[in-house]
Amino acid sequence: MPSISVLLQNVHETVHTFRMKPNFTEPKIYTGGVDIKQWSKLTKTEQENALNKSWYIYFSFRDPDTGILKRQPNIKAGANRFTNKRERLSFLKILQAKLILLLNEGFSPYQRSIELENKFKNPEQVSEQIKVTPQLPVKRTEEVKKVVVPKPTAPPPPKEIDIFSALDNEPIEGNDKANETIEEPKISVAEAFELGFKIKKSTLNANSFSKYSNRIIRFQKWLDENNVDTSDIKNINKKIVIQHLNWVLQKTSARNRNNVRTALSSFFTTLENNELIEDNFILKINILKSVPKRNKTYTPQLIKDIDYYMKENDPLLRLFVQFVSYNFLRPIEVCRLKISDVDVQDQKLYVRAKNKPVKIKIIPKIMLDVLPDISKMRKDDFLFNPYEIGGKWEADETQKRNYFSKRYKKVKDHFKLGEEYGLYSFRHTFITRLYREMEKNSTPEVVKSRLMLITGHSTRDSLDKYLRDIDAALPEDYSKLLE
Repeated sequence: MPSISVLLQNVHETVHTFRMKPNFTEPKIYTGGVDIKQWSKLTKTEQENALNKSWYIYFSFRDPDTGILKRQPNIKAGANRFTNKRERLSFLKILQAKLILLLNEGFSPYQRSIELENKFKNPEQVSEQIKVTPQLPVKRTEEVKKVVVPKPTAPPPPKEIDIFSALDNEPIEGNDKANETIEEPKISVAEAFELGFKIKKSTLNANSFSKYSNRIIRFQKWLDENNVDTSDIKNINKKIVIQHLNWVLQKTSARNRNNVRTALSSFFTTLENNELIEDNFILKINILKSVPKRNKTYTPQLIKDIDYYMKENDPLLRLFVQFVSYNFLRPIEVCRLKISDVDVQDQKLYVRAKNKPVKIKIIPKIMLDVLPDISKMRKDDFLFNPYEIGGKWEADETQKRNYFSKRYKKVKDHFKLGEEYGLYSFRHTFITRLYREMEKNSTPEVVKSRLMLITGHSTRDSLDKYLRDIDAALPEDYSKLLE
């Protein structure tokens, strides 16, 4: 330790003149294309498929001629003789620990060091530095005595694994596969995507996963339609993804293209984290500038006319709109409401927001006055369905929201309103109305503090951005300043 301190002091001046780069990447273990931490959650078939593939250690080392990190041959050293996960992984962990120690001591696959080999071929010296021991099952003495015919098992690993033999692909005692040709097994796009979907499905809610998976599946179909080689996930590169994004841009919009890029980037990060790909190159693909669609606010007179029309022609839709307007809910949040979420006695509304805990909002008197009696309805029924208040509705929340959007389109057609008007516009309109009424008697800071509790925005910044987007805050008439 003192010697390395002296060396560090000696190179203090040197580090200012050149940038030191690591000569190697950390050796990692490939475990058949599955997340080894999730092994217990895999099915028996998935475990068998993983064990049928070759497991190995892989790492990269800087080529002295080019200065570029170069992938080295995979190191198996007979690990695949073991037929179960525990023994195979234990064997590779020992090998991994020795390789890390060797690399840290200055080993280079491009230059042989007799001194280093002599040092590490001393088993006792290596054992003192490496604290990893194989976690192989050990039978108790009394259990061994009961065994009449020993069950054939894979041969145990050698007491000391010769790391130099493994690196040189030389035979190891008791290893009949050490001389086999080392080929990295290919993971097809279908296999890689199947694993990615399983992981993502456990981290996203049903609605988000549906949108997310549709974009990934569309990309997978596009690969097939364009004759891209999908036999190996590593064939998918930046150029191919850019071509797909350009196709999406031509078919739809810049905004949708950016959403597809985001979904693919998140998915490829999952693949990278599970060592199916080396690098998520999608992060380097640019985001296009896009103008978001904006729902316009309604004028006071138009609100009155629409309300009267729905009262006469569609009372159920009118009540749906009132929940959006008076409780400042998003249409999809109204679709999630169940009878049990509406506590009339305590004037509380329990709203399930996207990827967040349940939010509690008050039910204002103006909403209670128009709410029908729901006290005798089943608690597990949805508040809204296509025909009445309270009842079953076998559809996902996106389909429910789309249903009410299409139902409202009849109202829009009657008043000849364009795409910029929708159910979401009611939320914008009534938040704007509330802000301007509160602003008459309070400062903007006080108004925003009170408004956050009502609208449900989690931060002041998000509320400020929302108010700017809907033009809720407008200046007073400044005509006198221009005279």
